[in-house]
Amino acid sequence: MAIVSLMIIISLMMLLWYGFTAFYSLWWNPKKLEKQLREQGIKGSSYKFYHGHMKESHQLTMEALKKPMNLNHHIAPSVVPFTWKTVQTYGRVSFHWTGTILRLIILDTEMMKGVMTEKNGHIQKPPVECFNPLFADLPKGITNLEGEKWLKHRRIIKPAFHLEKLKGMMPAFTTSCSELIARWKKLADLTKGSCELDILPDMQTLTSDIISRTAFGSNYEEGKKLFELQNEQIALFIEASQSTYIPGFRFIPTKKNLRRKLLDKEINGILRRFISKREELMKTDPSSSNDLLGLLMQSNNSENSDRLTIEEVIDECNVFYLVGQETTRSLVTFTMIVLAMHQNWQDKAREEVEQICGKNLPDFDAINRLKIMEMVLNEVMRLYPPGPELYRYTGKRTKLGNLSIPAGVILTVPLILAHHDPEYWGDDSQEFNQERFSEGVSNASKDKLAYFPSSRGHKVCLGQNFALIEAKMALTMILKNFSFELSPSYTHAPYVVLDLAPQHGAQIILHQL
Repeated sequence: MAIVSLMIIISLMMLLWYGFTAFYSLWWNPKKLEKQLREQGIKGSSYKFYHGHMKESHQLTMEALKKPMNLNHHIAPSVVPFTWKTVQTYGRVSFHWTGTILRLIILDTEMMKGVMTEKNGHIQKPPVECFNPLFADLPKGITNLEGEKWLKHRRIIKPAFHLEKLKGMMPAFTTSCSELIARWKKLADLTKGSCELDILPDMQTLTSDIISRTAFGSNYEEGKKLFELQNEQIALFIEASQSTYIPGFRFIPTKKNLRRKLLDKEINGILRRFISKREELMKTDPSSSNDLLGLLMQSNNSENSDRLTIEEVIDECNVFYLVGQETTRSLVTFTMIVLAMHQNWQDKAREEVEQICGKNLPDFDAINRLKIMEMVLNEVMRLYPPGPELYRYTGKRTKLGNLSIPAGVILTVPLILAHHDPEYWGDDSQEFNQERFSEGVSNASKDKLAYFPSSRGHKVCLGQNFALIEAKMALTMILKNFSFELSPSYTHAPYVVLDLAPQHGAQIILHQL
């Protein structure tokens, strides 16, 4: 009898404990965080039990996806509709809720700088579980590592993007771009010398091919299966992120959960085969260790403290294949769309290319002398930043300006709003005006902290120069061979997948020169 009574007491205590834990995490803690922010004068939407504002956010996103925009550059209300609405309603520093996670929007330049340059470790990349626990199954490369692990991986990877290495990549850039030009010329009508096509798939092929050649000594055809699997993997995780996660759901053997696990296994298998192939090549060809995969493999074979495990090598390859192509694909695609909308600047950019390159293929020095091209790319990244929002997480209580931000808050830095803000860019902030960058990036806006397409500080994107050179090479060769205009079938609807992309494709009419 005593044993039964003891078991009942233990069961009741466990129920009380679980009940208290649920009450604390689902109500008490969110309300406590909200109170701390309101006491400092920060406004925002009141917490709603469990779901927060996910339903409203999803609804605004779905409405935006159904409505094409006018053919202009005022895209922020459609690309980040809930962030835009929150800022319009509650101010430049305001908050809302994703489930039980408080999101603090920061649109003050000094505070934005503080978020991106903080070095004490109080502000970190958000744990993937903050977005959806399913994301815990994604590869953990340098893009989401922190602390000593992040430093170790960055030390190993950084030499792959040194200036001399980038110069050495120019033949690979040229080869990939030449293949694109040859494909487009074959499509052109023999009598009219023109054709209409959606350039988005070709931009994916181009950037994937360049990543394969420069970082992994391969090409698009060899990596094609990997890219296809990664794209399916992205689609499944994005679909999951748009719904409320039920605790423990990732372990239930549903059709999609099983597919996610199978995709992960197949992707890792392909990468393992790439790595095995490179191991054999490195035994006979020392020069094969000069690219990103070679550096990762050298580290794996090293005995020093910076040694990577084979699983870490696979994760870095996985992340770089995935992320490395997205940014440049977005940038080149939207640059062509913008230049098709502004034919006068397309003509000026082409004149500069012809003046500097003549009939020669562009080389590294020529690429870096293209001032109009650089101004165009900077303005396109201002209007159409590949990553419209940057996210950080307060691992500990931290000071930002005059505010004390508690631990456990996601900090949302909406660079697309900063890049379009009249306060920083003037009355023509929604217009394409590349001449605002004529005196350099630091003099382009009223506040030099208002432009940060690749983040800022010690965590600035390692591959930003790689992406810019890749974009310049592609656009230079396209301008040398074609003029282009928007097709009547083009629908202007930028939206966010991993990076900014045209929702309905990028239909362009090419005219061979």
